[in-house]
Amino acid sequence: MFEDVYSRKIVGWQIHEEETMELAASLFKEICAKLKLDPTGLVLHSDNGGPMKGSTMLATLQRLGVTPSFSRPHVSDDNAYSESLFRTLKYRPEYPSEAFSSIEHARAWTVFFVNWYNTEHRHSAIRFVTPDERHEGRDKDILAKRHRVYQLARAKNPMRWSAKTRNWEPVETVTLNPERTIIESSSQDQAA
Repeated sequence: MFEDVYSRKIVGWQIHEEETMELAASLFKEICAKLKLDPTGLVLHSDNGGPMKGSTMLATLQRLGVTPSFSRPHVSDDNAYSESLFRTLKYRPEYPSEAFSSIEHARAWTVFFVNWYNTEHRHSAIRFVTPDERHEGRDKDILAKRHRVYQLARAKNPMRWSAKTRNWEPVETVTLNPERTIIESSSQDQAA
């Protein structure tokens, strides 16, 4: 699966009997063509698996002008967006408790899941809009309408609200593993 970090939309996926760098490279090129996307300057973050680090995939990315980025070795949660996506996938009530009975069964289930995830799942990290709504730029209008509804409800019954209403401002900037700023408190400075 390939997920757009900004919108959380699953932009492409395939299921095969085996994972290979050729299949990963082919899928990435198909996604770029389907979305009419110029990949120049994109960053593709992935795990350290062979298909994503293989020579065919790396050559494809280089030819397309894409910067490869990989999780740090032995850090299982380096791509929180991907981890969240697969956790959601595995915790769906419809996810089989046993292995898929066939590759066709796995593909059919994934068609269902991707449709649900992209068009119905209201994602908490993007203010409860769907990945499709955000990907298509409809999130700003939706969030503005929600803000107005909350403001009207608060004005109508102010005693019901003990604090501000929910933040419906669109999430503008999305970063993967942002640099953490270390702030030393004055007590640490005094102890030194």
